[in-house]
Amino acid sequence: MEDLRKLKREMVRQAVRENVELLEGRPPSALRRARPLRRLAGAAALVVVPLAVFASVNAIGHAPSAGPEVVVVPVRPGATPEPSLESVPWPRPRTIDPTVFRLSVGTVVIDPGHGGSDPGARTEDGLSEKSVTLDVALRLKALLEGASYRVVLTRDADRQVPLRERARVARESGGDLFVSIHVNSIPRPDGGGVETYYLGPTDDPAVRELAGSENLGSGYSLADFRSLLESVYVDVRQSESRRLAGAVQERLVSALRPVEPALADRGVKSAPFVVLIASEMPAVLAEVSSISNGEEARRLAEPAHRQRIAEALAKGLTDFAERVGRSGRG
Repeated sequence: MEDLRKLKREMVRQAVRENVELLEGRPPSALRRARPLRRLAGAAALVVVPLAVFASVNAIGHAPSAGPEVVVVPVRPGATPEPSLESVPWPRPRTIDPTVFRLSVGTVVIDPGHGGSDPGARTEDGLSEKSVTLDVALRLKALLEGASYRVVLTRDADRQVPLRERARVARESGGDLFVSIHVNSIPRPDGGGVETYYLGPTDDPAVRELAGSENLGSGYSLADFRSLLESVYVDVRQSESRRLAGAVQERLVSALRPVEPALADRGVKSAPFVVLIASEMPAVLAEVSSISNGEEARRLAEPAHRQRIAEALAKGLTDFAERVGRSGRG
């Protein structure tokens, strides 16, 4: 019985290896070793053989039978040899564009950064990131609800909420999109502008430092890290988050440039923010201004400018929602 379990485990490992090779655009190793087999038969074997053999192994475990049959495929003498599998392009599977499903975006989760005893970035005269992000979030909520979206806030008052709790709220609310609102602080003479992040790795030391700062107090332990990484949908979720980030960034820049001609478009970037990993839906983190820039900080103190930011975020979210399917409007 122990031998049977070992055989099953080895079969699963081999199936995983073959699928990884296929995703990387390489012919599976089992087919590379079986050069006499025709390519068509080999391709079919990738799907059929593992299933058939696994079923056979399960049957072996439940009833006595003779040893497994070995099928020999003869090669006709003098036949022209088939091209090597290594020389034949092996097509990489294509991902499915979510737009074909006409998916509805009905619920948007808004995450005002920081709060409570965590003020985030601050100016010398007392303007804090936590107050700006909450004010913009409440304005954005009103705009989206006016367009018939269901909106969930991870915090609706000046209180501290761990990143783990923010992600739990997003997941349990059945959110379709997640936007985390922040205000940057860049201690450089040219330190200003807007930028939008989606989940992904980064080699930029400044971005790594920012992610490390924002990930403080996440509420996750080292033991949680593996499950967090396993929850990342590398294909559809990441690509949709990148598109969402692009829509939000474009609207922020176009809305704020008329009143801030020197506003820097810092672009769309990827970063490993914990709140984006754990939210389990297309998600972005928007740095809607830089509080360390004197001109931008002065504007952030103006209610009209915060409304302008909220309207830009709303347009970016609805642009994306209309692209992937239909929006939450009834």
